[in-house]
Amino acid sequence: MEYISLQKLKELKQELEVLREKRTQIAKRIHDAQEMGDLSENAEYAAAKEAQAFNEGKIQKIKRIIKEAVVISKKKKCEIVDVGCQIVAKNKDGKREFTIVGSEEADPAQGKISNESPLGRVFLGKKKGDEVICQTPKGKVHYKILNLK
Repeated sequence: MEYISLQKLKELKQELEVLREKRTQIAKRIHDAQEMGDLSENAEYAAAKEAQAFNEGKIQKIKRIIKEAVVISKKKKCEIVDVGCQIVAKNKDGKREFTIVGSEEADPAQGKISNESPLGRVFLGKKKGDEVICQTPKGKVHYKILNLK
């Protein structure tokens, strides 16, 4: 199961269409390379086959994500931390804002943390005023939830 926003779902569907169109271009490259003869020493053929495998792998991955997608609907107000909630929390370094997202949309630098990440997991199910402790590579981090949006 993959949690994603409606926007991310649209982006994935567009990317899937682009990759499907790319199949035709790759097939032409393979055909042209085959026309050159001896495939055992044909670098273009090997490169085209590699591109084909990479492209097909991405298509399969995106199709799986779309099939298993659970679209995050923005609730009016989060009472309990769940996927899609925005959290205002503070620790010894100050206030931070986080949005709990699915792993495909995680971008910690932008405050988007995956529900599967250590920090995302400790926030899930918590309420305003709750305190959490998360074990990170740099040690334990303590947060107090100030607000949920």
